[in-house]
This record gives sequence, structure tokens and C-alpha cells, in this order.
Amino acid sequence: MLGKRYFFLSGFLLIFSLVTGQGHEIKVKINGLKDVNVILGHYLNKSMYPDDTIMLDAKGSGVFSGSKLPEGMYVMYLPNTRYFDIIMGADQQFSLEVDTFDFINTLKIKGSEDNQLFMDFQKYVTLLRKQDDSLVNILKVEKDSKIREQLTQERKILYNERISLIKSIAGGNPNLFVSTFLLATLDVEVPEPPKDANGKTDSTWQYHYYKNHYFDNFNISDARLLRTPLYEDKIMNYLTKVIPQIPDSLTPNIDFFIEKSRADSNLFRFMLITLFNYYGKSNIMGMDAVQVHIADKYYLKESWWSDTKFLTDLRERVDKIRPLLIGKVAPDMELMMVPAEHFKAATADTTLKKFPHVGTQFKMQQLQAKYLVLIFWEADCGHCKVAVPELYKAYEKSLINKGVKVLAISTLFGEDGKVKWVDFVNEHGTYGWINAWNPYSFDFKLTYDVATTPQIYILDADKKIIAKKIGPEQVEEIITALTRGK
Repeated sequence: MLGKRYFFLSGFLLIFSLVTGQGHEIKVKINGLKDVNVILGHYLNKSMYPDDTIMLDAKGSGVFSGSKLPEGMYVMYLPNTRYFDIIMGADQQFSLEVDTFDFINTLKIKGSEDNQLFMDFQKYVTLLRKQDDSLVNILKVEKDSKIREQLTQERKILYNERISLIKSIAGGNPNLFVSTFLLATLDVEVPEPPKDANGKTDSTWQYHYYKNHYFDNFNISDARLLRTPLYEDKIMNYLTKVIPQIPDSLTPNIDFFIEKSRADSNLFRFMLITLFNYYGKSNIMGMDAVQVHIADKYYLKESWWSDTKFLTDLRERVDKIRPLLIGKVAPDMELMMVPAEHFKAATADTTLKKFPHVGTQFKMQQLQAKYLVLIFWEADCGHCKVAVPELYKAYEKSLINKGVKVLAISTLFGEDGKVKWVDFVNEHGTYGWINAWNPYSFDFKLTYDVATTPQIYILDADKKIIAKKIGPEQVEEIITALTRGK
């Protein structure tokens, strides 16, 4: 298969140790090349990593040799970013010859049943793909419905031919890695749902079948599949598109994957790092709970590859996030509530505008509301200049009538911060909600992990966090959904 992919020569998270035993010896002859370097590398998901380099002689020949390599899909990487794939199975002593103008059709293999089957499969599938492309091109212009239906059926036949070929190869060669790899490319074949006594079907039956049989052809514990372009996509597609995107549904499945990955230390390391990083970067609300779960149960206890400083920083970070997870009672904070009259009076009074010691000191937990919206913001923050007026408009239009109170907390400090705050409130007339700050301490910023602004939280009557880090438009949507029918 041709394409432009690049080796990443820098260090990677995974270091695959070479295993002992009979080594590898791969005799290579590349017709059309001479006196150039050829790289043997392995896949790690969709990236390629080099294992060895040889110089072809004047006849285009060379030999890769050394200790036995971990099984998986490998690549012969030639000059000008050209490459072709090979299978590295249990038998690693074989020869290959290929012409550079057509890797698939000119490749000849001797001594490797894995690669012979893989090469034959690629040739056959290439023909099927050409036939399918031809049908697709006709479908693009064909208007007759009967002909379109016939063409669609022909495409299904081609698709089923590929599946039948894979099953035939796997059935006849169950111990070869090529069978494991080809089976892993198959998706679940979902049958029609059964009918009950009344002739009705369960609308969720096919979903549950797909979910329960998703890994029928894919062994999560097989580290060889990690050295193919398939592994991560298979796992992440299941977690992001099959499982409901809520922590309570995700964490049991993540536990399942991590336990399965213990079959191989490198697989375990990859799984833990991948899942931890993914949920740490997720923009979906509440996914930080998944990252905290992974950190508490696994990462802080078993990531032997992490240094002490990283683990110390991670523990501090997790401890900071944990109290802010959805469902937790929001941490209390002490603030100064500044009345609307002060903002209005300070409009033209420079001294009063700068004066910090004004207002009523209170604790957030003292506020009583069906829903309490917290917005941490700064008057000189570009996003805040849009979000705060937008949220205030929603507050006046509908939120106030639904038992909602808004606690708008300025995170600026000092006289300069007070001036900016007063000017903004007066300019936009946000007098109706609770305007507050703390001129004496910024501990609340640390408590609520306010690294950027604006930050918005929604709390219920018991001060439990029900939404966080959302936009002002989402506040109105969430509150409307929560109060619908009440």
C-alpha cells in the first residue's frame, strides 16, 4: 500500500523489548533501487517506528537480521516516502522481492506463510476495490431506481466476498498472525432483531447486540494488534461511539480494558497512558471524573514509567479536581457582596470606585436558591466581555423566573481591578444579580480551579454541582431542561 507517512525518530512512550529465541533474517531484493538505505519498521497504531536500517547493494539486495522481533505489522520504508507492509509472525526467516512501480502486484514472498496469505489477500481485495469503485461511479449518475438497487446489491456481494475470504483464511490458518489481523478488521454483523409473540421488535435489540459482540473478532489482550493501525481506533470507537458518554457507564468499560491489557506490560502501559490522556483533554462535561478514576485506581499506583515529580504533580492535580466533580457538593467560599447602589454611586466618584472595603461579607453556602449559577469572570477578559452580558440577558429573560440566582464573582484584585469591575457593571447594567469578589484573598480561584475565565458552574438547591465549565447559552438550556414540567 502506497502513501506518505513519516517515521518519528524521537523517543516514544512505548519501548518494545526484543524477545529472545530464533532471530529474524529477512532477505530483501528491491528491483529498481541500488546503493540506498531501506528501513524496517513496525506500526504502533497508525504511526511507524524504525527497527533497523540496511544499505542495498548494487543489485538492490540486502539482509535484515538480528534478534527475534515482536509480532505485528511491519513496514519496508524506501526512499521518497514509499513503503509497503509485511506481516511479522512467528516465522521470521524469509525472503522477498518487489518492483518499486507496483508493490502489491510484484511482491514475491518465500518462506513466510503469513506474508504469502497477506499478499494474496491484498491482491484480491485490490481487484474487489476496483470493481466497487466502478459501481460507485455508475451510482453517482444513475437515476433509474431499479438499476440503482441492482448496483447496490452488487456492492454488497463484493463486500461479502471480502468477509468470506477473511473467514476462509482465518479458518484454515488459525495459528497465523495474519488470521488474527484480518479478523480484527471485521466489524460486527448485526442480524435482524427477533420478533415477540405479537410480531413486535425491541428497538434497542440491535444496539445491545452490537455492543455485546463488538470484540468478537478482536482480542484486546493481544499485544500484536497494538503493532498494527487498528488497535487504538477499535478501543476508542467503542468508548466514544458505542458506550453512553457518562462517567458511570464509561468507568466499568475502562476498568475492563485496563484489566485485559495486563496480559502484556507494554500493552498495559499504552492503554493506561492513552485513556488517561484522552479523558484529561476531553471537552465533554464530566469527563474529568473518568480521568480522576484512572489516576486514583491505576496511574498513581502502577505507572512505573513515571518519575516522582510527575506523580507528585498528578496527585496534587487530582486532589484539586476531585471536589469539583459533577455530583459533589461545591466547596464553600467567603466573598464580599457589593450592592448595586455602590456601583451606581461610584460611576463618577474616582475615590469611591477604587475603595475596596465596601459590601457585605458572606459565605456561598448561605445563599438559598433552587439553582445557583456561579460565573467567575474578569472585566478585561475578552471572552468575559461577551459571556457576562449574554448570561445576564438570559438571567433577566427567563432564569430569574425559574428560581435561579446568579453569583457573578470578579476575579480581579486591587484598586485597578475594582475600577475595571465597577466600570463594566455600570456599562452593562448587571445590577440585578449578586455581584461579589474578595479583595483580601484569591483562595477561591485555587479552590475552583479558575485558571481561565469565564468559568461557569450550576449548583442545585443542595449546592451539588450539576454542570460546569459551560457557555452562557448552555446555562439557559440546562436550566430549562431541569425545570421542564415542574
